[in-house]
Amino acid sequence: MLNVAVKAARRAGAIINRATDDLDKLTIERKGHNDFVSDVDRAAENTIIATILESYPQHSILAEESGVSVGSGGSGGAANAPGSGESEYQWIIDPLDGTTNFLHGFPQYCVSIALAVKGVVSHAVIFDPTRNDLFTASRGGGAFLNERRIRVSKVIHLKDGLIGTGFPYKEFEKFDKYLGMFKEVTQKSSGVRRPGAAALDLAYVACGRFDGFWEMGLSPWDVAAGGLLILEAGGLITDFSGDSDYLHGGSVVAGTPKLFPQLLSIIQAHK
Repeated sequence: MLNVAVKAARRAGAIINRATDDLDKLTIERKGHNDFVSDVDRAAENTIIATILESYPQHSILAEESGVSVGSGGSGGAANAPGSGESEYQWIIDPLDGTTNFLHGFPQYCVSIALAVKGVVSHAVIFDPTRNDLFTASRGGGAFLNERRIRVSKVIHLKDGLIGTGFPYKEFEKFDKYLGMFKEVTQKSSGVRRPGAAALDLAYVACGRFDGFWEMGLSPWDVAAGGLLILEAGGLITDFSGDSDYLHGGSVVAGTPKLFPQLLSIIQAHK
């Protein structure tokens, strides 16, 4: 199953890379404030879904642009949403995480694909087409970057950590709380970065490029693959309440085992 996800991610990445030469010709729609979708997002998603269903026609899909669907062997409909589905297998897909970056030619975006089995994320792929970085993980099998085993960093203290984050760009009513978090983390860490693609940010925690990360206002396809990568790389990830159901909680905090509780305590003081 992981091999199918890798094949799908690479096919989507090829579509994305080809489109970078003609960004001015793309059709772009606004889904909401600061929320865009292009024909590249849709083409990449269609390719991912087609590749998966070639091998697993009965599996269900949860994708950012097309929502919930099910292959030819299922009964279809919203019943296949996480936690209530008739299919035991659901693929959770973000065909282009970081669309705004992509549309501006800012090379920080990725393809994110995860497979949940009975509601538990069991396989994960994050592919950065600009760097040809392929992150993979299977539950109980470890996490890898370009087939080399990865681990979270060995940073112990928040003051030594480089922390990633994402602005609540669609939920401005939460911005004041976020600014409180941002101020304190900035004061107590060695730096905060906001690249703009949550799935890739989580992969960066898994491989040690970031020592921690937090963001609110997220969807399952933003965190499903990255969350498994972090866990398999020896890190910790929860929602803002410290609960393990970050997939549906809309917020995540992640980090190395020693740094994580320090970051979580700051987030909880302002949430």
